[in-house]
Amino acid sequence: MIQSQTLRNVINFVLFQAGWLICILYPGMMAAGVVALFLVIHFVLISQNRWMEAQFIGFGTVIGGVLDGIWFNTGILDDGTGQVVITPIWLIAIWAIFMTTLSHSLQWISSKPWLPWVLAPITGPFAYWSASQLGAVELPVLSTSLIALAVGWLVVFPMLLYVRNSLYTELAP
Repeated sequence: MIQSQTLRNVINFVLFQAGWLICILYPGMMAAGVVALFLVIHFVLISQNRWMEAQFIGFGTVIGGVLDGIWFNTGILDDGTGQVVITPIWLIAIWAIFMTTLSHSLQWISSKPWLPWVLAPITGPFAYWSASQLGAVELPVLSTSLIALAVGWLVVFPMLLYVRNSLYTELAP
């Protein structure tokens, strides 16, 4: 395990960004496999409380996967096939690698109680819009999709931080 918190945060941020980009550019099982490897690296080099963090990552990945599934099934997101789909494995992988950041490189967002409420409805939809620009997903009705994504992230992101701070206190700042 790396001792320097700064270095752990930098590596965590790089792993997340690389995982997100790989999943967006090459959506599928192979990208999810790469993210699984990144998660192993995370647990070996970065995580200081592996069992607790694994539980938290699992919790958030399920919540995020369900949320994305709802968005696919309500037409907020589309995979381009025009069919109702379950959440693709590569999107679930993105949720897993994203969850690692909440106790590391993005932990600073908890420093101000109002900050998650301001950032989430902007940054969450921006990530999906970016993914749509790179061809990974479609936002069928752009304004409706962005508003729904903003509302979803306004609820889910602060909730995930609350859960981390309440149930996984070893991971909280």
